[in-house]
Amino acid sequence: MKRRKFITLLGGAAAWPLAAPAQQPGKIAPVGVLMGYAKGDPEAEGWVRGLIQGLHERRWVEGSNIRIDYRWPSENAGNMSSYAAELVDLKPDVIVAAATPALAAIAQETPSIPIVFVNVADPVGQGFVPNFARPGGNITGFTSFEFSMGGKWVETIHEIRPSVTRAAVIFNPATAPYFPFFLHSIQTAASSFQIWIDVSPVHNIADVERTVRNLASDACLIVVPSTFMTTHRELVIGLAAKHNIPAIYGFGYYARDGGLVSYGFDVRDIFMRAASYVDRILRGTHPADLPVQVPTKYELVINLKSARALGLDVPPTLHARADEVIE
Repeated sequence: MKRRKFITLLGGAAAWPLAAPAQQPGKIAPVGVLMGYAKGDPEAEGWVRGLIQGLHERRWVEGSNIRIDYRWPSENAGNMSSYAAELVDLKPDVIVAAATPALAAIAQETPSIPIVFVNVADPVGQGFVPNFARPGGNITGFTSFEFSMGGKWVETIHEIRPSVTRAAVIFNPATAPYFPFFLHSIQTAASSFQIWIDVSPVHNIADVERTVRNLASDACLIVVPSTFMTTHRELVIGLAAKHNIPAIYGFGYYARDGGLVSYGFDVRDIFMRAASYVDRILRGTHPADLPVQVPTKYELVINLKSARALGLDVPPTLHARADEVIE
């Protein structure tokens, strides 16, 4: 395995000084974390460890000067609202909301407790903040995607399999309301490669199975990131392999879990950066004064084992650009 990291300065985070928290001796700062992912997911638990590491680097240590209360939804996220209410009732000094469903639930429960969101696409379009520079209110955080990435997905999958003529763009409307913004860049890129785009909304596992099963031999799969797709990624990856369909995903962990290729931002890095905002809020900064930030670290991950199973040869040019190649 080889790994190279590239940093794209799209709106870089500020570096905050490492200083002891200004607090009364013996006072423990309460923090809430609402995850939009099922407990037990090794990737999501790794992201939380990134948050904890970021806090530790700023001298916040669980059990010493900070207490973190976590809530993880069930697989279908049906209890998100009740968990949000539970966290608000604990009256934490700040709440971290990971993913759009978690942020929507927390925002509904409190207009005053500071909220730092992580991995939320289009927070302005979804109405959480008025703009990036001056978010106002009690909400700020770290957005997830540049919607132009949709074109990169098309370009990458075409480079791996130039014969592809159709692409099914699979997404869950409930957890990816931002999908139309991806679609524009996907369609623009697809037209240049003469690829026909099939928009394929899915609402449950049965829809996913049916969509992949019905794909033609000249088709590929573009999986639009969302909490639904993350939760069911093993199913999607397995179906693509079973039906010999090349697929591209928006997060590196898909390729590490057996998917063909992925291009997207480093989620753990975003969680580590979110710790800087939790730190500043605990020190007295209002979230309205903290601009929304975008990802700064992106990664192209290729799984050569999966490529060989599909009978695909990864071009040397794409191989050379990869940040991680799984042998």
